[in-house]
Amino acid sequence: MTALLALDPTRSALVLVDLMDRIVALPLEPRKGTEVLSAAEELATAFRSAGAPVVLVRVERPGLAEQPPGSGLVAGLARDGDIEVVKRTIGGFQGTDLDERLRERGVRTLVFGGIATNLGVESTARAAGDLGYDLVFVEDAMAAFTAAEHEASARLDFPRLGTVVRTTEVRFVPA
Repeated sequence: MTALLALDPTRSALVLVDLMDRIVALPLEPRKGTEVLSAAEELATAFRSAGAPVVLVRVERPGLAEQPPGSGLVAGLARDGDIEVVKRTIGGFQGTDLDERLRERGVRTLVFGGIATNLGVESTARAAGDLGYDLVFVEDAMAAFTAAEHEASARLDFPRLGTVVRTTEVRFVPA
């Protein structure tokens, strides 16, 4: 992990994946969903204050007349001006307009958090990497179904794809 990450708020966006009541409530490791949510909210506040976009990605199961209870974003997470994306696959880019919405804002760096580290977060990040975005992973703003799954992504995969940091290491360059 790096000591400090200085982001340009005009070129960066926070991408939070699947922070929905039914997912945050699952038994997760190495931290509880409520801890992930707390770190995500801290990051979202910092991004909004810096004028950088916050992207909230949530999943809907295809082919269902009605989504399961708890399928909306956690209450209070979304704010006016946030980009909300509904995905129907593991990752947030396939079949959505996320790439277009980011590019029209000049975003080049994506900062990731969410649940599950090795599924929705990693799938979205891999697609973003393929699209040419620079990737940052906030390790303490993520969790998975097991600590081993989280660690495999955070310690093995993510360092090969981008930069791994903690919430306290994310800063913005002065305007």
